Amino acid sequence: MKRQFSAGGIIFKPGDLWLVRKPKANEGFKGSLGWSFPKGIIDPGETSEQAALREVREEAGVEAEIIKKLPPIKIFFTDHEGDKVFKTITYFVMKWKADLPEGFGNETEVVVWLSREEAREQLAFPSERELLDMAGSW
Repeated sequence: MKRQFSAGGIIFKPGDLWLVRKPKANEGFKGSLGWSFPKGIIDPGETSEQAALREVREEAGVEAEIIKKLPPIKIFFTDHEGDKVFKTITYFVMKWKADLPEGFGNETEVVVWLSREEAREQLAFPSERELLDMAGSW
């Protein structure tokens, strides 16, 4: 069984607005394309914090500051090669600092800011809805 480690951000703006993104479909991807928080693989030599901040810049087009770490999500899935994968995803609650002039990258179709309630309804995965509930009020 393969192992993967990812990190991402649950980003808020004052006024209880939360960022969610819709990923773009890419060749060979068989997973869900539902709305989610930005996240990605931790590169060699990166900490989970560094990876989460990088993924937020790349996939959401924003600069953010880490506020707190949330409990990791652990999932099993089958990758496009048919191999079983055990994946650990670490999310951090982050405070929005600025939009990047270049915007989000080519892995994202659209980014929106929603109220907590709207974000919760939009998110595709129950585990991410639970993390949003744990994120606290800002």
